[in-house]
Amino acid sequence: MITLPATTDAELLEPLTELHARAGRPLPRASIIEPQAIPEPYRTLLVHERDMTRTLEQFHRHPIHLEVLKRLQDGPDAYRREVVLRLDGSNQPVEFGAIQIHLRQFPEPWRTQVLEERLPLGAILNASHINYTSRPRAYLRFECDDFIRELFGLDSNPSLYGRRNTLRNAAGASLAEIIEILPPT
Repeated sequence: MITLPATTDAELLEPLTELHARAGRPLPRASIIEPQAIPEPYRTLLVHERDMTRTLEQFHRHPIHLEVLKRLQDGPDAYRREVVLRLDGSNQPVEFGAIQIHLRQFPEPWRTQVLEERLPLGAILNASHINYTSRPRAYLRFECDDFIRELFGLDSNPSLYGRRNTLRNAAGASLAEIIEILPPT
């Protein structure tokens, strides 16, 4: 396991870095981890090139809805938000994420749907039939901090697993950069 150098933390963990900074929260400690070192079921949930919304819905056998915790929009293109994906019915959290969405890459009505904040981005992409790829850049182990522990309703601070992912359209333009962190299963 490689601990992220301080100069890499901010860039690799964007947009989590900026959203936490603006909220006055420190970043959770994170380390890069090799995919084969990720225990199951996290490896199955993280080590792939699909969107997380569909992956989590299939794993949990329930639809997922979006809870937006914080949003920032700087100009017409830079839209960031911290979210929790929750299972319909039980409201169980299945992911904490920080995402930067490049709005100009989304034609209408999909751009409006992103800003309405009712559906996870993966659900919008799948419904829109926008051709995209998912390219994880790094797999991460996070030390659960008080903020994330509370979001997931945990009694302790276990190690958590996640990834830094980029979604790209067919032309190779970035649709979104995402930090995805999973709760204990």
